[in-house]
Amino acid sequence: MQTSPPRPAQVSVVVIGYDDAAHVRDAVRSALAQGPAVHEVIAVDDSSTDGSVDLLDRLALDEPRLKVIRREVNSGGCGSPRNDGIDAATAPYVMFLDSDDVLPPGAVDALLDAAAGRGTEVAAGLCVRRELPSGREVPWQPELYAGAARVALPSRRTRLVHDTLCVNKLYRSDFLREHGIRFPEGRFPYEDFVFTARVLAARPRIALIPDPVYVWHVRRNAGRLSISLDRSGVDNWRARITAHAQAYDVLLSAGEKRLARASRARFLDHALRMYARELDLRGHRYRREWWALTRAYLATFDAGDFALAPAPGRVIAQVVLASEEPCDLARVKELAARPSRLRPPYARAADGTPVWSADLPRVTLEHLLHRPVRLLPVAVDAELRPRVRGTRLRLRLRLRLHELYGRMADAAPASVDAEFVNRQDGAAGLTLTARFLPDDTGPIDPTGPIAPTGPTDLTTDGSDIGSDLDSDVGSWTAEAPVDLSALGSGTWDLRLRLRFHDGTSRETTAHASTGPGLLRRSVVPSGRHGVLLVQPYATHAGSLALRVAPGWRGTAAVLSRRVRRLLH
Repeated sequence: MQTSPPRPAQVSVVVIGYDDAAHVRDAVRSALAQGPAVHEVIAVDDSSTDGSVDLLDRLALDEPRLKVIRREVNSGGCGSPRNDGIDAATAPYVMFLDSDDVLPPGAVDALLDAAAGRGTEVAAGLCVRRELPSGREVPWQPELYAGAARVALPSRRTRLVHDTLCVNKLYRSDFLREHGIRFPEGRFPYEDFVFTARVLAARPRIALIPDPVYVWHVRRNAGRLSISLDRSGVDNWRARITAHAQAYDVLLSAGEKRLARASRARFLDHALRMYARELDLRGHRYRREWWALTRAYLATFDAGDFALAPAPGRVIAQVVLASEEPCDLARVKELAARPSRLRPPYARAADGTPVWSADLPRVTLEHLLHRPVRLLPVAVDAELRPRVRGTRLRLRLRLRLHELYGRMADAAPASVDAEFVNRQDGAAGLTLTARFLPDDTGPIDPTGPIAPTGPTDLTTDGSDIGSDLDSDVGSWTAEAPVDLSALGSGTWDLRLRLRFHDGTSRETTAHASTGPGLLRRSVVPSGRHGVLLVQPYATHAGSLALRVAPGWRGTAAVLSRRVRRLLH
């Protein structure tokens, strides 16, 4: 039997770390385990104080491919250690690995086959975000890596700017050196934004592959959060804006206007929405500084930049630019959700044009009159109420679909499929179907629990806003009993598919109503588990979700943890 010849060693893997002795061994071993294609693993320690260097030195005693570089002074960032790795690399190709992540088996071979086989300077593959300790995996930019492709010029596939990571890619070493492509030095958060822009500006040929080539570990409970997770201070937002602005300038200066515009559209759709969803978690001072920083940066955008962005990010940007002070944060958060939701009130200008509100009539929403129903930011409120029947406690789900400038009435709501989906594995644990009925027995209260609705007037406050267009104020209600016995332990997100009589549908989530008696913990009898401890809650984006602990033991464990937190 003939065996294939061993693959020549062609790749330098640069592993960087600082005070990460708990994880750096796994990272280095995952790189060495890639096989003979790896010529060397260069571990650059950024002046750690936790014994990381000694650990690496011991590993190097048994592994001649491992080279250890210790920086005498901590750089304060990731860019300088990576640049040291580029300078030390002796193989034709180089790739990067952070000390708290790993390379999956076969990653280097897959990238090397793509780069060498297709004659490209860069090869890129799928990165998977793995939540720890749950193990839940979420692919990063899966649309870009849906299939194998060869991109002759980056400007022909502008979605490349969406993937700002440097770690899921293989680069020809001489390409980086020829074009002087390096990371920003020193303390520079989001340094890979600028590095990726410099790579794209040099117009490399790029091979894309669908293979998973990098596992990004997300440790939300770590003592020291990663830069991407530590968003509690406004300096993080300032650093992101700085890095994004530099990346934009790099692309524009290289004549890559299409890529530069695409990067700004990405900022509006990703970064702006992500941080806007969290504004209500921050203090007054943070909000004011964030708002001022964002207004100043958005003022540098032109109409072409905004035109490329999906509607939710574009509208949020318009709201920020139209108001000098933070405003309408609850509505902004809902619009920033995925899928987006536009909550009442629904105002119109005197000529009938939909606008954000009576206070911000300059923010127009005319696009809502023409968008397909499947893309509309429909607003659905959800209540999960306990109901006592005799000696038995039951839960009932009540959903209210708000009118949206007459579009819902035109489509004619028919029914809703409601699924509780396990957050860890995406499996549906419970599916309900209910019919929508018109609801016209009382006023809408958009800030509280679901209530019947009827016509309501908008206050003009001296503006040119219209007041009582009936097509804007209707609603439809659907109700169904909920048997939670099918749900196991864990967190469950409510997902909806709205169906309309005109044959269209819309997938969305539901806003968690927060009135009296809602979102409270309940102990529910279960034939399967004995009891269920059920905690409805609102996610950061305002969506309804459930935490479930089945059985007496699970209930006792949750209550015990709660008591310990209270005592602490």
